[in-house]
Amino acid sequence: MTAVKFLDLKQRSSELSEKQRQNLSAHLIQLSQVRASRKQETSRRLNAMASGEKVSVSDLNKQLGHS
Repeated sequence: MTAVKFLDLKQRSSELSEKQRQNLSAHLIQLSQVRASRKQETSRRLNAMASGEKVSVSDLNKQLGHS
């Protein structure tokens, strides 16, 4: 994000009502938690692959919900 876009975002957020700011804050917190859990899962999977753990194609299809 450019500095100009970030400044615009900050200015727009300052114009929000208290309730809207609370909702925005909750949304940003949720995003950070999702990103953290996604990073942990990615790290776990990379470590598993590095240690030689493999998944068969049929198991992968099951995990992805394919037939």
